[in-house]
Amino acid sequence: MNLQVARNTVITLDYHVTDPDGEVVDEGRDPLVYLHGGYDDIFPKIEEALQGKAVGESVQVKLQPDEAFGEYDPQLVQIEPRKDFPKELQVGMQFEGGPENGSDEDFVIYRVTDIEGDKVVLDGNHPLAGSALVFTCTVTAIRPASAEEIEHGHVHGGDDEEGCD
Repeated sequence: MNLQVARNTVITLDYHVTDPDGEVVDEGRDPLVYLHGGYDDIFPKIEEALQGKAVGESVQVKLQPDEAFGEYDPQLVQIEPRKDFPKELQVGMQFEGGPENGSDEDFVIYRVTDIEGDKVVLDGNHPLAGSALVFTCTVTAIRPASAEEIEHGHVHGGDDEEGCD
């Protein structure tokens, strides 16, 4: 039976990502494994392009910023006092930050993008925000999802899953 990419199948992809000029953004060293069928495991436009494909077939999908990691939001850049951070602070370090109103839902990962004197610049944008991206994916495996994976809406790791008859 030749399986095709369809709702409630687990898909394994070899992939790489470039910008529109062909510069590599993510060489996709590890395969991407996701639950197909609108579970938000992968960008919807890529999922759409993969629908009905078989093992060995490839797609190339160009995503605009709003279809990928969003537009760059200057409001997510903050300048904080250096004294509020650990001594061994370096550009590239990440911190989790919450919104001013204290709601739990909107935690943002902030990257340190600059340290100047007694000020630290934090950026809560995804590093690829504002970028158009070209995803090239090849389907390398397809299997039916387990009932538990479908119920949970994501892939479970390993081949030693229990209770997934």
